[in-house]
Amino acid sequence: MLYSAFIFGLISSFHCIGMCGPIAMMLPVDRTNEAKKSAQIITYHLGRLTAYATIGLLFGLLGRVFFLAGLQQKMSIFIGVAMILVVLIPEKTISKYNFSKPVYKIISKIKSSLGSHFKNKSYKSLFLIGLLNGFLPCGMVYVALFGAMAMQSAGLGVLYMLLFGLGTVPLMTLVVYINSIITVSFRNRIQKVIPYVAVLIGVLFILRGLGLGIPYLSPSNMSLFVQQKSNCH
Repeated sequence: MLYSAFIFGLISSFHCIGMCGPIAMMLPVDRTNEAKKSAQIITYHLGRLTAYATIGLLFGLLGRVFFLAGLQQKMSIFIGVAMILVVLIPEKTISKYNFSKPVYKIISKIKSSLGSHFKNKSYKSLFLIGLLNGFLPCGMVYVALFGAMAMQSAGLGVLYMLLFGLGTVPLMTLVVYINSIITVSFRNRIQKVIPYVAVLIGVLFILRGLGLGIPYLSPSNMSLFVQQKSNCH
């Protein structure tokens, strides 16, 4: 299931252009030295990947708890359903419940801190911009975190989110160099594809949890995530 993280990151990066694209385009990089500019952009991405890895660790640990409790199959089905619901339920409906209200102050502080780091071109500032950017609320990241939680260990949770983050790197890098190459109409067309990809990944998790005995797609109960070691007597 790890491959789904990179694919989803690649597809959802078109959504990222609308949310995080302005941040990438405003990065305080050196416009006269291409080598330094590339190093600065990599530093920014390292900050984002660090943020994704951190939250992947937390959700991977949570998934580990379910795994040890023997609930990994039910959790996989639940997460698959949750992924599908996240993309099918209109944002206006979700916003009515204002789930994010308790963290408004934290988000406000992150945004304020982001603004202060745009004032200089140091590698530390670029790393922190990426780090803070990675912690900003994003629907696509939420979907990816469901996948990280379905992994049965903290390490796999980190790896899942790193692969998701790596999937977003190519397009987010391109935005810094040529922000006009991706037109609004093209981005809107890709945006329509994202829900289908998220639903497909959700279905894969559901099939995974059902344990239908289909190799690779829906393995049996005993080999849901890992290959069971054979006992030799």
